[in-house]
Parts: sequence; C-alpha cells; structure tokens
Amino acid sequence: MSLSKDSSNIGHSLLQMQARGIDRLDAQLLTLHVLGREIHDRAWLIMHDTDTLSAQQLMALNRLVQRRLSGEPVAYITGFKEFFGLSLKVDARVLVPRPDTETLVTWALETLGTLSDNSTRCSQPQPLRVIDLGTGSGAIALALKKTRPDVSMTAVDASSEALAVARDNAQRLGLGVEFLHSSWFDAVSGLFNVAVSNPPYIADQDTHLDALSHEPRQALTSGRNGLDDIRQLVQQAPKYLQSEGWLLLEHGYEQAVAVRELLVQSGFVNVQSRQDLSGIERCSGGQFRINS
Repeated sequence: MSLSKDSSNIGHSLLQMQARGIDRLDAQLLTLHVLGREIHDRAWLIMHDTDTLSAQQLMALNRLVQRRLSGEPVAYITGFKEFFGLSLKVDARVLVPRPDTETLVTWALETLGTLSDNSTRCSQPQPLRVIDLGTGSGAIALALKKTRPDVSMTAVDASSEALAVARDNAQRLGLGVEFLHSSWFDAVSGLFNVAVSNPPYIADQDTHLDALSHEPRQALTSGRNGLDDIRQLVQQAPKYLQSEGWLLLEHGYEQAVAVRELLVQSGFVNVQSRQDLSGIERCSGGQFRINS
C-alpha cells in the first residue's frame, strides 16, 4: 500500500504514514529528509502541514516508507542520528546510537569532573586521558570531547569500517580524537583515567536480534550469555588504568548484577550501577586502585 493522492500535503502524508504503522517521529524525520530540511525542523512541519508535496517527493517518500516498514532504522535511511546534542553520520557499518547510552556519557562526565577537581591540587596537573573502547560511530568519544575539550580522548574499534565512520564524524564536527584500530586493549599503550565502553552484550541466540537484523551483528552479540566481551574488558582494564581510574560499561537490562560481580572479582572498588531514563540499571562501573 502506497501513500495516496490524499497524501499530497504534508499533514495528510504524516497521518497516512502513521496509519501504516510508522512511528510519528519517524514519519516526521522521513518527511524532513525528502524535503531536504534539517532533522531539527519538526516545528516547521507543523507550520507547513498544508504545503503540497510534489509527485517526485511523494514517490521518494513512498520508497523510504517501504524501507522503514522492512525494519531498516530511520538513521540508516536519513544517514544521521542525534546523540547528546551532536548530529552524527551513521550507516550500516555501525550501530545506531541509542538514547540509553547517554547515561554512560553523563556518568563519564561526572567522573571526569571529580578527577579534575582532584588534579587541580597537583603542582603540575596533567590532562586527563580517556579511552572509548568499541567506538562505532564515535558517539561516546565525540560527546565527551565536545563537552570536555581539555581531555585527551582516544577511541578504538576492531572494525576499520566503523573507524572510518567515526573519523568522518570527528572531522566534520571539528573534534580532536585519536583513533586506533584495536580489538579492545590489544593495540593500546599507556594509562588512562577513565575507560568507557558500550560493548556487544546480547546473547547469541537472543530473540531480540530479529528486530536488529539491519545492524552489524558483531557489534551486538557476545557469547552464550552476552558477557564475553564485558568479561574481557573487566579483566584487561586494570593494566591500562591509572590508580583511582574508572571503568564504566553499558550492558543489558538484566546484566547489572553479573557485571558488578565481574568488577569486584577483578579488584575494582566503589562498584556501582546507573539507571537509564526508564529506571533500568543500564551501566555499571568501578574504580581501580593500585594495592587497594
């Protein structure tokens, strides 16, 4: 079923897309994309809901609707995703950044604030070093660098294709981040004050994967219970953290207890979790102390 002639104005086309099962926000973003307008222009759509769509625009919108109904994320269709106030380019080489991950960014910024307060007491304070492991589109690293331009930011990924996307975003946004091709810490050197990661954490046979078929599977799954990569990060991180440094991890909605246990077993202290906007324990982390 295609959008009909009755959809030739913006208001009617939005209603018809919603009637076909397209989320209201998705319908707005697809319409803005066809019209060549910025994704922030949702208010413009309301002001211009009686504007007529050309036959060419209607055909283009129909094609996008079909892609969305097939399960393709809107971010892949439009090529952009908003994250922590940044407009990031994304495509099928990387995961689509989720709002839940902003919980991890907020926690990292709070941690950096505390570490900065402590470093100012030193006679010769050094820039704080932060590493984002499995950076994907660069969302976390770029959000941190944008908010804290004074930190030294390193971002790594095992996928050279993902790194190409992240580098492009950094260059376009004018943010100075060092990118490194590495499987977790394998090619990393030096010590960091904060390590953050949104690693794969879905179990290999999880039924939720059916709804994520358009996104890179290697960035989603991590063994039988989804903890293989998190376990590796927790075990490796102490070798790369300054004393008093933090490891902060995003994880699945039922994994907080297991991740906290892994952190304690590896000698982390101040182990805790943070909730996302839905009240779900979405991130867990701990502090590493030498001879603690």
